[in-house]
Amino acid sequence: MTENAAMSDIQAPATGLIAFLGLGHMGGPMAANLIKAGHDVVGYDPVPAAVEAALAHGIPMASTAHEAAAEAAVVLTMLPSGKHVLDAYRGVDGPGLLSVAGPNTLFLDCSTINVDEAREAAAIAVEAGHRSVDAPVSGGVVGAEAGTLTFMVGALPEDFETVKPILELMGKRIVHCGDHGAGQAAKVCNNMILGVSMIAVAEAFVLGEKLGLTHQALFDVASNASGQCWALTTNCPVPGPVPTSPANRDYQPGFAGALMAKDLRLALNALESTGVAAEMGPLASRIYDAFAAGEGAGRDFSGIITEIRDKSV
Repeated sequence: MTENAAMSDIQAPATGLIAFLGLGHMGGPMAANLIKAGHDVVGYDPVPAAVEAALAHGIPMASTAHEAAAEAAVVLTMLPSGKHVLDAYRGVDGPGLLSVAGPNTLFLDCSTINVDEAREAAAIAVEAGHRSVDAPVSGGVVGAEAGTLTFMVGALPEDFETVKPILELMGKRIVHCGDHGAGQAAKVCNNMILGVSMIAVAEAFVLGEKLGLTHQALFDVASNASGQCWALTTNCPVPGPVPTSPANRDYQPGFAGALMAKDLRLALNALESTGVAAEMGPLASRIYDAFAAGEGAGRDFSGIITEIRDKSV
C-alpha cells in the first residue's frame, strides 16, 4: 500500500471547515491531502495559477480570504513572510482575518517566519479571542505531495492535541516543540544546520574531485562514517550516489536556493536578537544570499556546489 493510499484510509477528525490560505507549491499539495482524507476544506490564493492547480485537485475556492475564514473552525495559513501573516491577521485598509473569524477559531500558521513574528501573531490572535498554533514544515514539495512532511509545532498543549490529527494527514512526524513560537524556533535552528552542512558537503566533494576521488567513493565512505548527514545521504549535491537527489535533474528544486537564503536570514535575525556568538550560521547566510542573488534563486540549494566549483582554481 502506498503512503497516499494509507493516508486516504485515515478518518478525518470532526474539526469543521478548514480555510486554507496560500496554495502555492507547498500549500496546494497539503490542502489536496486534507481533501483526500475527507476534510471539509475551502481555499484561497490570489495567484491565478495556484487557483487553477487547486481546482484541478478538487479544492473548493473562495473569492476572498475573508470569505474563506468567516465560517472556518481552523484558518490555516501558508504565506511567504511574517509580514504577510501579520497583515492578514490584522488587515490592511480594512478588517483582518481575526475580525471576521468566529469566536475561538484556531489559527494554524504553517509559514516559515521570524520567531518574534510568530509570537506576535499568536499574541494578537489570543487577544482577539482565538487560539493560535505555529507549525512550520520541513520536507519540501516532495514531502508536501507525499504527505510525509515534518511539522515543528509551537502551541498550548490543548491546542496541539486539536491540530495534531490534521497535521498527521499532511506529515509523518509531528513534534510539539513548546509554547507559541517554539515551532519557528526549531525550524530556524534545523535549517541553519542544514545550510551549514550542505556547504560543508559540497566543499568536500569539490575537494575530493581535486584529489582524484570519485563521487561514489567519497559518498561510500562519508555516508557510512562520521561525515554522515541528511545533506549527503538524501540531498547529495553531486549526481549518481543518490538517484533521487536534485543533482540528478540539473538541480531543479526540491528546496530552492532563495528559500534557503530566506531561512538563513531568519536564523541570523534570531542569532542577533539572542546574542548568540555564532560564526557558521552568519557565514552560511552570506554564502546563500550571494547564491540566491543570481540563478541560484530558482535552483535547488544543493546547487551551491556549482558556485564552489566555479570559484575553485
